[in-house]
Formats: sequence, structure tokens, C-alpha cells
Amino acid sequence: MSGKNIIDKIIETHIVEQKEAHPAVFAIDFTLLHEVTSAQAFQALEQRGLSLYEPTRFLATIDHSVPTRQNREVIFDKLAKRQVEALRENAEKFGVRFYDFDSQHQGIVHVIGPELGVTQPGMTIVCGDSHTATHGAFGALAFGIGTSVLGHVMATGCLLFQRPKTMHVEFKGHFNPGVYAKDAIMKLIAEIGIGGATGHVIEYTGEAIRAMSMEERMTVCNMSIECGAVAGLVAPDETTYDYIKGRPFAPKGDAWNDAVHYWESLKSDDNAHYDEKIVIDVSALGPMVSWGTNPEQAIQINEAIPTIDSLPDNKKIMAEKALEYIQLTEGAPIENVPLDWAFVGSCTNGRIEDLRIVANILKGRKVHPDITMYIVPGSEAVLTQAKEEGLDKIFTAAGASFRMPGCSLCLGMNDDRVPKGKRCISGTNRNFVGRQGVGSYTHLASPATVAASAIEGKIVSAKKYL
Repeated sequence: MSGKNIIDKIIETHIVEQKEAHPAVFAIDFTLLHEVTSAQAFQALEQRGLSLYEPTRFLATIDHSVPTRQNREVIFDKLAKRQVEALRENAEKFGVRFYDFDSQHQGIVHVIGPELGVTQPGMTIVCGDSHTATHGAFGALAFGIGTSVLGHVMATGCLLFQRPKTMHVEFKGHFNPGVYAKDAIMKLIAEIGIGGATGHVIEYTGEAIRAMSMEERMTVCNMSIECGAVAGLVAPDETTYDYIKGRPFAPKGDAWNDAVHYWESLKSDDNAHYDEKIVIDVSALGPMVSWGTNPEQAIQINEAIPTIDSLPDNKKIMAEKALEYIQLTEGAPIENVPLDWAFVGSCTNGRIEDLRIVANILKGRKVHPDITMYIVPGSEAVLTQAKEEGLDKIFTAAGASFRMPGCSLCLGMNDDRVPKGKRCISGTNRNFVGRQGVGSYTHLASPATVAASAIEGKIVSAKKYL
């Protein structure tokens, strides 16, 4: 008889009611809110005369629409301004903890949750944002939901839940210099495709995962959604506990010991069943970079862009359209493609470890004169720490723009946009058409690759700078 995996164990402890042939009534432990997807949910509560279910289980911040310039409190875009004002009003009206500008905790919702110790093993966490999967790095089942479902959770603490399939992804081996967690998850997506994990929750295992810091594990789990997964997670271990301990929302005293005792039970059984298993050896992996208009269309920097004929029939039309849009040629090398912009930030790569990697490469060097480079911390806490470590001075001396916290150039929903016809190498999660600005071109890569490419003005590996 097969044992249970960690995904099954978390699900089973959160089923409130299950009728045969029906979705389960499923309990949600914590809900994260931001300004873009919460307004309609609050409005639905108000229209029905409902209060918020346990306000202490909610946390709100502003990230998507806010400017990242120094005078960010002045929001020129009328829609963005209204979104921010609506969240402020709703948070006050419904008693939600809200992190506004200069709260010392404002930032990208998937950065501040872990920073504050809100994100903990065994929890179920939702947000009106697809990259909620980030929190799975802590052994939590975390996933994005739509606005109407968000309203249900706000009113009841539950949602209707169809049990997902499970996938086991093992990253074996150890990284070479210049290769990072971002490269590993990009390799998985390139390998299985943007629909390869549809309907699954992924558990990531293997020696490469165990050797990762929590910030690296967050990068991996963050991009689970890009291969179609519902969520991705890593079983908790000492690395997890060390990260959480002492943070504001972390258990204290005897409660800490009780929590760790429970967290240690969150392991997949040796004979656990999975619907699918995949093994990727990272020992020979080089830095990855995307060449097309979705995260599946990615290769190692030393490889050539695929020829259309070499692709499966169901990928050919998509590749033709991607190359036509992004103005690249099949069979040509991706290395040394000229760039105009470079960006490090977002819920994928906007944490302090990412900024340290970039600073290490930029120190004593200059961003290429043809490159506009934005470096955006994921939160006020990351901003403060970067300044304490002098990283901001390194960025400024190199000619990069070190900005205030927010989603920034990850998506064209705020002041920060890549102009039409300009090419950006980006430490973000999506390279869709127009994602960073109408008519712009995006190449996904690790922060190290972004930094090295910013120096040279073209796509290059960071290996010689390390």
C-alpha cells in the first residue's frame, strides 16, 4: 500500500467536509491581499452585509500598481491611485492589518509574507495572485485564486476545492558557478512545457533543493505556476525553521517547540504515491535565458535558438509567432543578443540574496552606456538591509537605478515600463507579449545573468564575473 506525500497530508488536515463526487469544503489558514484583486471581493462582502472571517488571518499591502520612484506617494495614474485608496479604506473598515508606504513592511505580498513569519509549514495560504505558489517553499500549500473565490474565503475562511494531482520533481546534483535556483526552475519549465504540470501540485526534492537557502527555494516555487502547476512546495527542514524563528508572526516559547514538532511530521512517506515523477540533473546545467514569449521557450546561454523544424508539431506555430514578435532568428545563438534594459526585482528575484549577487558582479564596474538598469527591492525590509550593507551605493556607482519597493517592471501595471521596441533582460517570471510594456521584448534570466548582461550590453553568462 502506498504511503502519503506531504501534499496529501496538508490537504487531509484542511478538509472541513467532503461529499462524494463533490468538491471539498476546504479550510484556508491565511489570506494575503493587494490592491489589484481585492476591491471587488470587499465590495461583495459589503453588498451582502457580511463581515470578514477572523481578520487576524488576513494581511494586506500595496505592490502591483504603486510607483517605485522616490516620490512614490504621489500616484499619477488615476486607476492605480483609486486601487490603493480602496485597499486603505477597506482595510480600515474591515479591520485588516495593512502595510502602507513607510510602514517598514510594505512590499510585494509574496516577499513580506515570509519576511514577517506569516508563512509557515503545513498552512494553506491564498491570494488573488498566481504567484502565491512562492510560499510553498516553506512546506505550505499556497495558491492563487480568483476574485469571486477570494470573496468566499473572506466571508467563510473556506473555499470549494477539487483535489489536485501530485508531481514529484527531483533536482539532483550540484550547481556550477554562475548557475542558480532560477536556472533550475527555468530548465524544468523548458523541459516539460507551460502545460506540463497542469492540475498538479509539485513537490520539489533532491540534493540541489536541500542545499538551497529559503530565498532560493522561494524562487523555485514561485515559478511553479509557469509550467501550469496549481502550486509547488518543499518539505520543511532545519533551513526552514532557522529562517522562520524570531520573525514577528513566528510562534514563541513553548508554542515554537510545539510548532516545530508538528512541522517535522510534514514529510512525504518513503513509499508515497505521485501521479508523475521527473528527475533533472543540474550538474551539467548552464545559465538559462528565454528566447520567446513564454517561459517554456528558454535555452542555456551557450545554445542556439531552436529551429522550427526541430520542434514538435504542436510547438511550431507558437515558436514562429514568438520569433516574429521578439525579432530573433531560428538557429541563431542567443548569446550576445544586444539589450536596451536590465531589471532585477519582483516576487521571483527581489530579495536580499538576489541583490547581493547583483552587487557582487556590479562592484567596481559600470552598466553599459546603452543599458537602462532598474534594481527594485521586494520590500521596505530588503531596501533597508541593502542600504545597511552598502549595496545601494554599489548600484548607484555602477549606473543602475536603485528604486523603492514594488512589482515595478515585472508587469506593465505601474509607472515602470520598457518602451516599445526595446529589449530587456529580466529576473522576473513571465516574458509574455507586452508584459513589461506594450511592444517590448523580455528575456528571463537569473539576477547574475542580468547583472553581467547589463555590464556588457548583451546577453552573456555571469561566470567570468564570479
